[in-house]
Amino acid sequence: MKRALALLSFAVCAGPLAAAEPAAKPDSVKGQSIAAQVCSACHGADGNSPTSANPKLASQVPEYLQKQLANFKAAAGKRAERENPIMGGMVAGLSTADMRDVAAYYAAQRAKPGAVKTQDALALGRKIWRGGDMTKGLPACAGCHGASGAGMPAQYPRLAGQYAEYTEAQLKAFRSGERRNDANKMMQAIAARMSDPEIRAVADYIAGVR
Repeated sequence: MKRALALLSFAVCAGPLAAAEPAAKPDSVKGQSIAAQVCSACHGADGNSPTSANPKLASQVPEYLQKQLANFKAAAGKRAERENPIMGGMVAGLSTADMRDVAAYYAAQRAKPGAVKTQDALALGRKIWRGGDMTKGLPACAGCHGASGAGMPAQYPRLAGQYAEYTEAQLKAFRSGERRNDANKMMQAIAARMSDPEIRAVADYIAGVR
């Protein structure tokens, strides 16, 4: 009986202690090393991609970056949540810790500002970003991504200064269902309510926000 009570006492005490173990801290120095070998050719050494086909990663929400890297990776014989043959190959050899470290490194870098390219669509983009369009059931982008586009850790990404071409492509991918790794299909539902001119205007507007 005493032995049973002792084991029970150990189990009760060990549970909370195990649960209280702190998560490993990201190592941005290691992340920089991995980024230099795996990521920098497309996304830039400091996360400021040299081409609009690839997104800027500098100053991005680290939890968001880590999630995207994990979503590109196929696991246990299942398709990746976010399918992309190039990114799938890049993350194939990365561990969860590697992804965390890379995300921490890029999140700490300063993003270079973007610029609006089409002044004619600026008013429409600003209107949708700030207030949405209630007649279409389209919520304001700022509700999740912030008025300044800085994102809301750890759920919603930073979009301020992002290449308009990349943001436009992702909204269209959500709309078509090609991209489907958004929580509760939120972005798919929102993009489905947007026309091409509206998507283009929002993408161009937020590219110029600083």
